[in-house]
Amino acid sequence: MSDETKAVRARPSRVDVAVHAGVSPQTVSRVSNGHHNVDPVTRQRVVDSMRALGYRPNGAARALKSGRFNTIGVIMFTLETFGNTRTLDAIAKEAARANCAVTLIPVTDPTMGRVAGAYDRLSEAAVDGVVIIFEAHLLDDAEFSLPPGIPVVVVDSDAGSGYTVVDTDQAAGARQATQHLLDLGHRQVWHIAGPPSSFSAAHRVESWQRTLREAGITPPEPLYGDWTTESGYRHGLVLGRMPEVTAIFAGNDQMALGVMRALHELGRRIPGDVSVVGFDDMEESGSFWPPLTTVRQDFAAVGRLSIQKLLSKIDAVEPDAADRTLIPTRLIVRASTGAPPRSPQFESKG
Repeated sequence: MSDETKAVRARPSRVDVAVHAGVSPQTVSRVSNGHHNVDPVTRQRVVDSMRALGYRPNGAARALKSGRFNTIGVIMFTLETFGNTRTLDAIAKEAARANCAVTLIPVTDPTMGRVAGAYDRLSEAAVDGVVIIFEAHLLDDAEFSLPPGIPVVVVDSDAGSGYTVVDTDQAAGARQATQHLLDLGHRQVWHIAGPPSSFSAAHRVESWQRTLREAGITPPEPLYGDWTTESGYRHGLVLGRMPEVTAIFAGNDQMALGVMRALHELGRRIPGDVSVVGFDDMEESGSFWPPLTTVRQDFAAVGRLSIQKLLSKIDAVEPDAADRTLIPTRLIVRASTGAPPRSPQFESKG
């Protein structure tokens, strides 16, 4: 390798920047670390020299001094669901506001071994803390447990008492949806749930069942979908052919859209014959036909709070106590719900 090639590839140092800018290496250090005790004219001269030389501050060296890498790790199972993508978006924005980068590791199988492996990789990748978006039950039924080390916040999970958890109040949302239909006069509410492996789906099923039982109604068997429009459509064709069905609570808005398509195809009026409620309040939900009554989840609040709690743990002198925070939901009433039809043929047999 020629001397010229070596010179081209050599990484400029802090001393090089100091010579170029006509300042001391200590001044370059103060500028690169964001200190404010530098004259603005001098600061600009140093910045111009950094750009001219292609100088990049050594993040690892700064981390050794400050104890912070300014990087947050995120472990999650899927980017395919609406809620996960919105939560991750909020996490990235809140991390950026705190001048932190985000390192994402997707986990293909929801097992404790996979989670622990991803956690170990992030520990070695110099992150300050980890957010785990963990909406699924562990397939291997292992207890949720990570080795002590970097701080952790878990989103959308039953991680146990040893971890800080941030989640939507799934139970309250399902209760709002079910009670809304009962208050309209429906004598039974059918439920199309998310997959049995999902924590959020399980919470919604339990709350739907409990709300019906408290009203003196025996819940029918839930129909399990996979969050997709297609699964809602498939179950909608079944329920739509049952004349006693007057109210359907779908586990998310996408499945609700599939239900509505099936009802339209079967000639069932919404809400004249069947009322439909969703869950999530996607931006498009107000443009369904008719506009969808749904439960609004505040994914932005979940993402923001998870980062805020994680940063608090990172900065804490003493370990923070684990806690669980539930973000409230809100029922958004639109035109897809109404009173049940008066014709006896549509009334539930209880």
